[in-house]
Amino acid sequence: MNGPAGIVAISVVCLLTLVIGAFGLRLSRTTSDFYVAGRSVSPGWNASAIGGEYLSAASFLGVAGLVYSLGVDMLWFPVGYTVGYLVLLVLVAAPLRRSGAYTLPDFAEARLESKQVRSLASVLVVGIGWLYLLPQFQGAGLALSTVTGAPPGLGSLIVAVVVLANVVAGGMRSITLVQAVQYWIKLTAISVPAFVLLAIWVRSGHPAPGVAPGAGGAAWGDALSGYGGRDHPVYSTYSTILALCFGTMGLPHVLVRFYTNPDGRAARRTTLVVIALLGLFYVFTPVYGVLGRVYLPTLPAAVRPDSVTLLLPQAMTPGLLGTLLSAVLAGGAFAAFLSTASGLTISVAGVIDQDLLDPRLHRMSGGDVSRIQTFRLAAVVAVILPYAASWLTPNVSLADTVGLAFAVAASTFCPLLILGVWWRRLSVPGAAAGLLTGGVLALGATTITVLGGVSSTGHGWLGALLAQPAAWTMPTAFLVAIVVSLATPSRIPAGTSRTMVRLHAPEAVSGPATTA
Repeated sequence: MNGPAGIVAISVVCLLTLVIGAFGLRLSRTTSDFYVAGRSVSPGWNASAIGGEYLSAASFLGVAGLVYSLGVDMLWFPVGYTVGYLVLLVLVAAPLRRSGAYTLPDFAEARLESKQVRSLASVLVVGIGWLYLLPQFQGAGLALSTVTGAPPGLGSLIVAVVVLANVVAGGMRSITLVQAVQYWIKLTAISVPAFVLLAIWVRSGHPAPGVAPGAGGAAWGDALSGYGGRDHPVYSTYSTILALCFGTMGLPHVLVRFYTNPDGRAARRTTLVVIALLGLFYVFTPVYGVLGRVYLPTLPAAVRPDSVTLLLPQAMTPGLLGTLLSAVLAGGAFAAFLSTASGLTISVAGVIDQDLLDPRLHRMSGGDVSRIQTFRLAAVVAVILPYAASWLTPNVSLADTVGLAFAVAASTFCPLLILGVWWRRLSVPGAAAGLLTGGVLALGATTITVLGGVSSTGHGWLGALLAQPAAWTMPTAFLVAIVVSLATPSRIPAGTSRTMVRLHAPEAVSGPATTA
């Protein structure tokens, strides 16, 4: 790729992000603005913002790399990402909004009336958020290095600075505007080059590309070993679908978006629009992997298949047109890093502020420190630690880290949310036991795989179960939460009936939700 063109594209995306964020600052004046955008975001804008933060560079670049290397079977990944919002729509979207919470720990405390469960949920939110932020910083460095030849650390630094500037300046109100615009930037960046490249392919007379499973290089499959028990493909496929569908429900930066809707009905409408927007985006990403099999049958040494999207334009049309198309794609990929990192920072900062910084700072300052000031300090903490970790762990696989986040989210918050919303008999010990069991099992299984103790190939069922744990860790967490709750009926929160009415009754019946 031509370095100057890529630099210009990435610079435009970063500057546009800062300008939109500055405009959002003018609209952010209250604590509610910083946490949940004043709970007044329309379904259309909110859906665009969700699409902006959810479609990370793993979606922008990774899906094409998967199809290029491993074939049509890898389309389960975008299917799982999208279906996760259907699960949200059916099970928890409207009740979450009606809960009146700012964060997942707020919901846990409101439903279970327990500070202990809230603290446990807070630790998990921060852990999952940092796990997901780590590959965003690492990926930004990798992308900028691939596009321009710059040191990888520079890309990480750019993302950290731009995200922190927007979050500290305007909170959720600012980030909502940024992410909504960035969705349409990403859709344009992925679709326009796809149409051009398809037109070139049609005119060239090349035969239809093959998409048989497993027809690509082996290196990318090895890099994805943290996701799949490839010795047992049926189990691996179903476990992948479970992790993506129910892990999406448990991602804190996804759930916090539903607190920004005016009411439960708007939350459901938002989810419907999100499904349409994600489906539209994922129509284009496999095109690059399929065409890559024709025009890039082999990749240079040390070049990973997830770069096929950026390399394909120049392979198909060398010269100015190819350079411009690659630059457009590079800008879209960088927008993906920025928007996803922004959403994660908001969710982690909200929890750090409410559960760690806010009470202590107010006690030390005699009440002189405002909630907005503590939120800004929390945002700095939320960004600095994973940014530093991206320097300390440069060789950690991006796929392994993202897989860990999905597995932990599916095995912890998914049981808490589904049982908390739909089962009156959930007790405090049951909820805590489910969170601990799911977190320990998923974290342990994926850590063993990441550290290389057991791989997903050559180890039979043990490797399959550890490399793709969601199919057994999530049901185990559900089972433990249910059994412990049935054994401790005296620990069911006293206000359960009142809370369940609030979660399920229309706002006109139950009244406006109180904020945390």
